[in-house]
Amino acid sequence: LSPGKYRVRVLPYSLASEGEWSRSIDFSIEDISTGNSSLMIVLIVAAIFIIIVLVGLVLLWRNRQIQNSNKAQTYVSVNPEYSSVGVYEPDEYEIAEDNVELLTEIGHGHFGKVFEGFAKQVVKGEKKTRVAVKTLHGNESVSKRMEFLKEASVMKAFNSHHVVRLLGVVSITKRPMVVMEFMSKGDLKTYLRSSRPDAEDHKEEPLTLQQKLQMCGEIADGMSYLSETKYVHRDLAARNCLVHDDLTVKIGDFGLTRDVYETDYYRIDSRGILPVRWMAPESLKDGVFDSRSDVWSYGVVLWEIATLAEQPYQGQQHDQVTRFVIDGGYMEKPKDCPKKLYDMMLMCWHYSPSMRPTFTEIVASLAQDLNDHFKQVSFFYESKQPLEVSNEEDSFVPDGSSETVRFIPKQVAAEVHGDECSRHSEEESSAYCRLNGLHQTDQTTADYEDKDASLHLPLPTRNYSTIC
Repeated sequence: LSPGKYRVRVLPYSLASEGEWSRSIDFSIEDISTGNSSLMIVLIVAAIFIIIVLVGLVLLWRNRQIQNSNKAQTYVSVNPEYSSVGVYEPDEYEIAEDNVELLTEIGHGHFGKVFEGFAKQVVKGEKKTRVAVKTLHGNESVSKRMEFLKEASVMKAFNSHHVVRLLGVVSITKRPMVVMEFMSKGDLKTYLRSSRPDAEDHKEEPLTLQQKLQMCGEIADGMSYLSETKYVHRDLAARNCLVHDDLTVKIGDFGLTRDVYETDYYRIDSRGILPVRWMAPESLKDGVFDSRSDVWSYGVVLWEIATLAEQPYQGQQHDQVTRFVIDGGYMEKPKDCPKKLYDMMLMCWHYSPSMRPTFTEIVASLAQDLNDHFKQVSFFYESKQPLEVSNEEDSFVPDGSSETVRFIPKQVAAEVHGDECSRHSEEESSAYCRLNGLHQTDQTTADYEDKDASLHLPLPTRNYSTIC
């Protein structure tokens, strides 16, 4: 039947006769197309309603997450063993954003940028000071901004000439800034490469041996200070040292190096990205980081200075370097490197951490090759010196012709009997034997030069492999 209204009556009929008509019944037949349209309208309205409800629930959830994040306390740490910095709170280092003027960008990374600039009233007696300013991109979360400010919190505790100074912090802003001492010649790795004879861009004057030794002493002095403050660097390398106008080198990391020198880092399992070519065997094997592992890294920095920032362990992949060092391998003497300097590298690369020299002992061994200004500003001369420094005959011999090591201050009274290395006190014995890479069972020969007891102690014979 077609759509419409109908009335029906029934008439009984047979061969004999016809019956009476029944009562009328009214009914209608709806249009099928009209029914479908109504159903579609109902479904669309229901879907829109459901979507609105879901969007509302998502927005409500996100709003609660943001509120919880703002309420939560954020803890940041550079070295878990030694730092426990809470939520950043403005203090005497806080400076107004208007007092900071950004000029030229000198670096950038995933975290943000570093600018050369000027800051007002950050150095006593100076109205305006040339500074380096580290900033974020500007759209980071509260937790990211807090983590960014951890560098400032850690650096506030440092006060040494050979560690880059924190000058101020801008935290009351959506774009936090960390204002630091400006080091015009950039990181040491870049500077060393620019001083190569064949350098094409930004060429610097070639470094003399004296200048290289001065750099070695300044880095050791900065690390000696950090070690005294119970701070473990974990990433000491030429890229993380900065060079001033007068070639003074200071420990300092703008946090850019993993972006700028990403090939220096390697991911190891779940331990994250690590600078394996600068790491000690115990750090690679067991994840142990302390001042002794920093000394190993310092030995690699010496190698970088001697080679003008060549890549350590050239020709080996990161995983090969890891296995090589764990198995006792170490790098060979660089070309034209004084034997004395390489001997110090070997002492820093002693496989046993306890046999490596301390940074204070390293500075003591270099002291006679450092300029007078070093004596006025260094932590070594400012602090109580556990090692006396001689006035003569204990400095490096530039030509490296001697086959023995003379790093021991001559005032130290010493007695060498057969295969033993001994001193007037057990504490001095441990320090000085270690400084020369010696152990009671390692030493094969020892001799006196004169009555002043300036020692000529050969390094122990090592059966480990080496690499050019």
